[in-house]
Amino acid sequence: MISTLEKEITFRYLKTKKKDGFLNIISIFSFIGISLGVAVLIIVMSVMNGFRTELINKIVGFNAHVTVKPYERSISLKQLNDKKLNLISKELIYSNSGEAIIINKDSTKGIILRGYSSNDFPKLDVVKKGEINGQSNQLINNSISIGKELSFNLDLAVGDRVSIMSPIGIQTIIGSLPKQETFVINSVFDSGLADFDANVAFINLETLESFFAFDKEKRNLEIYLKDPSNIEEAKISIQKIFENEFIYTWADMNSSLFSALKVERNVMFIILSLIIIVAAFNIISGLTILVKNKTRDIAILKSIGVLNKSITKIFFLVGFTIGTSATFFGIFLGVIFSLYIENLRAFLSSTFNISLFPEEIYFLSTMPSEINLKSIFIISICSIFITTIVSIFPAIKASKLDPVKGLKYE
Repeated sequence: MISTLEKEITFRYLKTKKKDGFLNIISIFSFIGISLGVAVLIIVMSVMNGFRTELINKIVGFNAHVTVKPYERSISLKQLNDKKLNLISKELIYSNSGEAIIINKDSTKGIILRGYSSNDFPKLDVVKKGEINGQSNQLINNSISIGKELSFNLDLAVGDRVSIMSPIGIQTIIGSLPKQETFVINSVFDSGLADFDANVAFINLETLESFFAFDKEKRNLEIYLKDPSNIEEAKISIQKIFENEFIYTWADMNSSLFSALKVERNVMFIILSLIIIVAAFNIISGLTILVKNKTRDIAILKSIGVLNKSITKIFFLVGFTIGTSATFFGIFLGVIFSLYIENLRAFLSSTFNISLFPEEIYFLSTMPSEINLKSIFIISICSIFITTIVSIFPAIKASKLDPVKGLKYE
């Protein structure tokens, strides 16, 4: 417990006098340093959390949660009607894909063609939630839906005709030639991910299988889950149903990207934590100077019977109060800036005519921010812990002062 005397003396030492100007400066710099360190940490973590969430939403919107790829035999009705599969799945869609070359006049581009039936295509999130121009609910024979970036790169629009070349050759009297067919662009989609929009196109499933000479019995099964957050548990359950098939999730396809994001997030946390540590060491300097300035006061307190542990508490509370108040002020700043980070980005971009957070690099048109209470709690605990540790040593030093020498101190 903290006594009334200890509280009063602590409060008095926190209100430094004008003659303690240098001590005031150190205390102010400690407060500002810790506050900024905590605030910047919260802002960076919030932006990275928001970026990861937005990226996941867009990737999941473009890919199935789980894909089952058959090896030698097709997927059976018994597997499709499995009770556990029906319990966890929201939608089951057949698909197939292959690599091809799209040709428009003198421009060519390698793309991935994905095939869906006319009934299943409108069920995709990229159609339901993304921006799409044209007949979005139609994917008939010899029609193709391309991405916004691809249409821009090849100067294409809805209604234009394009040639698609397959790597599967056809035999002619002059030898083997690449297979080529003409398709009409019936829609242009915008998934929000420029990389996908530039490299993926959709055609009718049966048209794709005919074009690539694929076996219809070996179509992929795309599984859309009721609860996408439990992706790993769902994958284990699905593997038990489809024991002889190759199974992968959207997370498996993008594991390197999210591993890199995780490493970057952890590195940023460590680097920015150093700001708090450096600022916290200013508390040691400030308390050491305070102890030196209050040597006579300490001696008087000891001579009237104040215990060493009370002296330790007083100086510890001074450092702890500075660190804790700076931490909470930093949390306040961090949360406020995290909430309005996109407004700040837009203001700076328009004021200084610079491109902050360009869409072509980060795949997103706005700067996302997601405040995570767990992250804020960890940051605040770390900050308070650091300031607690650095406050202990000067406080212990103060309690060990000899009162006789202290009374002689001028």
